[in-house]
Amino acid sequence: MDKRLDKLRKSVDKIDDALLRALNERAKIVQRIGRVKAERGEEIIAANRERQILDRLAALNPGPLPTDAMEEIFGTVMNNCRLLQKPLSIAYFGPEATFTHQAAMKHFGRGARYAAAKSITDVFDDVEKGRADYGVVPIENSTEGMVNHTLDMFMESDLVIAAERQDPINHCLLAAPGTKKVKSLSSFPQALAQCRRWLESHYPGVPVHEAASTADAAAQAALHEGVAAVASPLAAEIYRLKVLGASIQDARNNRTRFLVLGKKIASPSGSGRDKTSILVSLKDRVGALHDLLGTFRQAGLNLTKIESRPSKRKAWEYVFFIDFLGHVAEPRVQKVMRDLKDHSVFLKLLGSYPRGD
Repeated sequence: MDKRLDKLRKSVDKIDDALLRALNERAKIVQRIGRVKAERGEEIIAANRERQILDRLAALNPGPLPTDAMEEIFGTVMNNCRLLQKPLSIAYFGPEATFTHQAAMKHFGRGARYAAAKSITDVFDDVEKGRADYGVVPIENSTEGMVNHTLDMFMESDLVIAAERQDPINHCLLAAPGTKKVKSLSSFPQALAQCRRWLESHYPGVPVHEAASTADAAAQAALHEGVAAVASPLAAEIYRLKVLGASIQDARNNRTRFLVLGKKIASPSGSGRDKTSILVSLKDRVGALHDLLGTFRQAGLNLTKIESRPSKRKAWEYVFFIDFLGHVAEPRVQKVMRDLKDHSVFLKLLGSYPRGD
């Protein structure tokens, strides 16, 4: 039995050696690609190309490695190879160890430089003024709805959506390593609301306090024994906290959609898995919204989101935030954009990018 195990381990070692050589060869080619991109003035991030790679590998994957695991592995490879082309600076809606920080790290890898911004406005400002290459902000939660501040910023900013992520929000109950008894619970109000039933079931009668953020709650838990915080797995790592409960959210399908902000629209993915986002304000007439929806139906384009916001220019005037499947480079999408422009007061393309689902 020992000889069989030793033989199998030697086979694994040979495969690992080959993987290491292949990874370094890939890294050298990626560096050359980076130099070509620099000469042509292209963006380092090519979300369309990365999506193509993952889709191609998913189609080739024979198992037993699950496709999700394969995508995670190759996503990490691409993140680290990308940083060989250029060190990236990423602004995200902070503070540190929030779920937005976690999403940013998943998207860009641990080797990027991260800067926590105090507000969503600051994230937009950092990217616009060149203090950051990209920004990451939340746009929508599956249980709490849209993040209106992010929507409003698109009305003023020239930035576009370069990519999106749809990540599960897995709350953890965290405490200092020496904690023997939980005397109080703390977190951001939304996080507490999303874990209410679990907390009431496992810690009945324990006082609950609101914090400025999940990260702030984790920081306080690190300083005070007996204080437990509802926060992200990343917070446990950063603040060196013990996990008392993992995935404690009441809704198992709790997800948040994050947007990656940039200055250039992504090219088509080539796999038909693109999404386009626009802002449109309609002329004040009977049937205007009905006609807008009909424009998409006639073009055979599937709407995935429509949300209204006050235009802030005139009382009772609204702007619609719309997501639909397709890329602005497609003829049918271009026709829809022309039709909308003819029948709207205001139309703005926010980006075309690979779907994050």
